Parts: sequence; C-alpha cells; structure tokens
Amino acid sequence: MSNQHTQKTYTLNTGDKIPAIGLGTWQSKPNEVRVAVKDALLAGYRHIDTALAYGNEAEVGAGIKDSGVPRDQIWLTTKLDNPWHKRVAEGIDSSLKDLGTDYVDLYLVHWPSSTDPNDLSKHLPDWDFIKTWQEVQKLPATGKVRNIGVSNFGIKNLEKLLNDPTCKIVPAVNQIELHPNNPSPKLVAYNTSKGIHSTGYSCLGSTDSPLYKDPTLLKLAEKKGKTPQQVLLVWGITKGWSVIPKSVNKARIEGNFNINGWELTADEINELDNLKDRFKVCGDAWLPIKVFFGDDE
Repeated sequence: MSNQHTQKTYTLNTGDKIPAIGLGTWQSKPNEVRVAVKDALLAGYRHIDTALAYGNEAEVGAGIKDSGVPRDQIWLTTKLDNPWHKRVAEGIDSSLKDLGTDYVDLYLVHWPSSTDPNDLSKHLPDWDFIKTWQEVQKLPATGKVRNIGVSNFGIKNLEKLLNDPTCKIVPAVNQIELHPNNPSPKLVAYNTSKGIHSTGYSCLGSTDSPLYKDPTLLKLAEKKGKTPQQVLLVWGITKGWSVIPKSVNKARIEGNFNINGWELTADEINELDNLKDRFKVCGDAWLPIKVFFGDDE
C-alpha cells in the first residue's frame, strides 16, 4: 500500500535504500538525545540523523545501544564539520568512536565551507569543498562509510562540484532545508536530475515556526484530522524526499511516526506548494563565506 509512509524507502544512486522518515537530533539538549533516539527506535524509526557539529554523537550511539535494535537494521547518518575539512580521515574516525559503531550508512559534508580550525571566522585559503570531496570519496573503500553525500549545497556549488574532473562519485544525498515556506523546487529538481536524493531538514519549520500559524496548513490538518506536523511529513514524503523531524518529546516522536493509512491529494499537495510566505531556519551569515545564493527557488 502506498500510504504506508513509515515503511517507505528511497533507492539511492548506490542501490542502498534510505528510510523515508528519520529522527533529527539538531539543537537537542544534552542528556535528551539518548532517550529520544531510544524512544524513536522503539517506536519503529529506523533512520537516525546526527552530526559531529551537534556534539551529541556519543549520546546517539548510547541511545542506539539502549534500544536493543540491531545496528544493521538502522540507517545512521552523520556529517563532517566545517573545521575538519582538511582532516576527513580523522573526522570520520572521531564520529565512529563517539557513535560506538564501525561504520555509518551516510556521511555528509555538512556545509560547503572549509573553515579554519584556528579561526572560525576565516575560510582556509588553500582549501575548498572540492578538495574535501576528493578525501571523502576515499571513504567508501575503507568500509567505514556506506554512502557519501553533501548538505546545504545549492545549485551553484553542486555544479562546481559535479563539473570538477576530480569528482568521481556523485553525492548520493543532498540534505537541505525543506518545508512549504522554503520549498526550493529548482534545487530539488536539480538534485533529482543528477540522481541525488534530497533529504529535508527543518521539515517541520523548526521550533516556534511561523508555519504553525498558517491558515492553509491549519485548515488542511483539521480537515484530515491530523496534526500540522503529520501533514508536513506526508507532504515531504509524497514530494519524494526523506524527512528527519526533530523532537525529544516521546509523544511527539511517536506522533510524527504515526502517519500511515492516509494520503494528501494532488490538490492538497498543491495548496501546500503554493503557500506565499518564505523563511529560512538556517541561513549562512554565521559562516565565513556565502553558500546560499537565492537561485534555488
């Protein structure tokens, strides 16, 4: 049945299958993540997303162990942090050590910004994400990483990467901010045209999102007898990307996973596609270089 959203997977350009829904762990407070990961896995989630930058990989690893769910049944994604671009081999080893596992299913270059570890306000003068990717491409052969990809890459930076002669492996995934107020249709279409799967982060619009005051979304949720969050998740999955809603609240974690047995019609999808407001949860002002160019809408 097509409406079994939580059983759905997407086949990547490597042949591996990424589960359509996962648990995001960004901005989760210390000591909350371990329990959230365990709760999510016990609720049926089989996809967990973290990053070295979040500082919670050890807790994520502990939560996986606490759950008792076998490692080979879980899709685990982590990411290379900006100041580690020159130290890719060390970066993955650090993540694996903290996660307490010998491999990850997906390793992403978190941002197309090679930041100076000694001065986070500066970009490395002799290094960029092309060189980072040259190192990341070596990882699948080590067995430490099953799939490699990128995150926060817009069309401009993807073109730069894919057109470089050293790019031998097309990223399997591009993880980007995706919700009806930041739908990035051009970027999603570009990813798809290159065989790159899109994963949507901040897929619920993040904490205290203006989305939850949107009359179109609220009306649609009421009509369906679902929460706005459930509607947003089914919207994303129906659009063809994986979603990683973040929560540390057990009831919400379970509620976000309770999305089987119903669909959004083409008209309802269209309504959400055409919400007028626009906002980004995650900008690039904190980075030493610009990575978003407004060309992905």
